[in-house]
Amino acid sequence: MAAKLDITPLSEWGFFTLPKPCVIAGPCSAETEEQLMETARQLHERGIHVLRAGIWKPRTHPGCFEGIGSEGLKWMQKAKKEYGLRICTEVASEKHVYECIKHGIDMVWIGARTTTNPFLVQEIAEALRDTDIPVLVKNPANPDIDLWIGALERLNREGIKKLGIIHRGFSSFEEKRYRNSPHWEVAVELKSRYPELAFFCDPSHMAGCKEYIPELSQKAMNIGFDGLMVESHNNPACALSDAKQQYTPKELLDMLYSLTVRNPDSDDIKFQESIEQLRTRIDSIDEELIRTLSARMMISRKIGQIKKESNVAIVQTSRWESILEKVLTSADIYGLDRSFISSVFNSIHDASVQEQNKILSE
Repeated sequence: MAAKLDITPLSEWGFFTLPKPCVIAGPCSAETEEQLMETARQLHERGIHVLRAGIWKPRTHPGCFEGIGSEGLKWMQKAKKEYGLRICTEVASEKHVYECIKHGIDMVWIGARTTTNPFLVQEIAEALRDTDIPVLVKNPANPDIDLWIGALERLNREGIKKLGIIHRGFSSFEEKRYRNSPHWEVAVELKSRYPELAFFCDPSHMAGCKEYIPELSQKAMNIGFDGLMVESHNNPACALSDAKQQYTPKELLDMLYSLTVRNPDSDDIKFQESIEQLRTRIDSIDEELIRTLSARMMISRKIGQIKKESNVAIVQTSRWESILEKVLTSADIYGLDRSFISSVFNSIHDASVQEQNKILSE
């Protein structure tokens, strides 16, 4: 069972100024002092107060550019001093944390690959103990909300209260529009459990190319995220890593100005009355859905009993394919998303199989 987290609100970190979105921006990798300082200058001139840059880069294949190393932290220190920026980078080990502390890094984040490893998260948490450095945790590579929460718990147990998450999407074998599948529902579930957490979206890694960054950023604003971590490089075409997903500082500012930031709520009486009426209708429909699902499950159990008496296997593939084809056709008629309906009915089918398996196992 997930533990309650003791969290310091984002508004008390002293990092960001209103209005939202809170923005963390900078190059995927610190490559040269000139590149980092020029990017920092341009971001500062455009009102960005928090600079990010990758110092150690976890790459899939050896031989790729794996970051400049601790030397880049000196450049970040210089950018902090010259432009008054807060500076942050990714850490993946105890050694990284100690180097960041030594060089005055203001905030760190834990990458998706590291989040999947509880041993490394614990090592990082212990290294950060007794510091006041905020920590952002990227979602694990696969959509495992408990693994994500577990990383937050480990950090919190070591006294780290300035905690937040970065939603960067999930790896998938399926052919898809984005580099990483958003699976917004996982982040929404986490937000519903821990509304006090700082919530950032990383549309750069989610998109994989800057063409899709605006739509993903707007989706994050629609959901109610606090801010964005966006990759920005003074000359993206020459970037040593993730060139396609990096904006110039000017492009970044243009994108930010294009966003509509949603309020978390409204005190308007007309809004409150309208939303309450619609929510009441949803509550009624939800009750009907539960009753209908209960009736369906009862029929599935009866089918299971008949199959047991006749010594017939639970799953008939052709029957299930026929059902799925029928409901997807209905989804088209009613204007419902096919992937959504497929997911719902596959879950219903799985539950029915489990119920029938119980009967056959009695």
